Amino acid sequence: MAAITVENEARPGSRAVAKYVRSSAYKAREVLDLVRGKPYNEARDILTFSERSVSDTIAKCLDSAAANAEHNNELNGDELFVAACYADEGPTLKRWRPRARGRATRIRKRTCHITMILARYTEEEIEARDNRMALKSSGRRASASEARRRRVEASRQRDAEASQEDTETTQGSEEITEKSEETSDAEVTQGSEEETTHAEQPEPNDLEPEPNDPKERES
Repeated sequence: MAAITVENEARPGSRAVAKYVRSSAYKAREVLDLVRGKPYNEARDILTFSERSVSDTIAKCLDSAAANAEHNNELNGDELFVAACYADEGPTLKRWRPRARGRATRIRKRTCHITMILARYTEEEIEARDNRMALKSSGRRASASEARRRRVEASRQRDAEASQEDTETTQGSEEITEKSEETSDAEVTQGSEEETTHAEQPEPNDLEPEPNDPKERES
């Protein structure tokens, strides 16, 4: 991969070129479409998590362009964005595969040249981006604090409801205990009164026997 810095009147900026990449230009363009116009840091993250094999080569070319901008033009990497990126057709390597009946099929191994151009944001764009980032971060902090406040209030409300339920349960159990004690005391008192009444009544043996003779009954 050849990395060079060229100032082009049509496309100004620091550039890096990766030549003779063993991938087709079609496959490279699909990945380049993802990072075109993105900030340098965001484009680097996109290429890091891309599943295409050509993403590694494009990421190296992007880092080379950023290094050229920082060392040659003394630019800050955080203020760079992908101004242009494209893939040109390279030479095709021709190979042959043997087929049936003595025939052969051509195999075309495509190559491409990948170009990355990084430019610096204007002062207005940098200020607007910083304001957006500050607003987003403040909004996140505000939303996080608001969410935390709601969680704390909900937790306190649940604790209050739980304590109220415990108090009601305790009062109900105390009332049930008092009622059961009163009922048991009344039963004990009633039982003792019945025993006393039963003790005062004479037994059948103590009563006088009734006379069997009718005359004795009349007398």
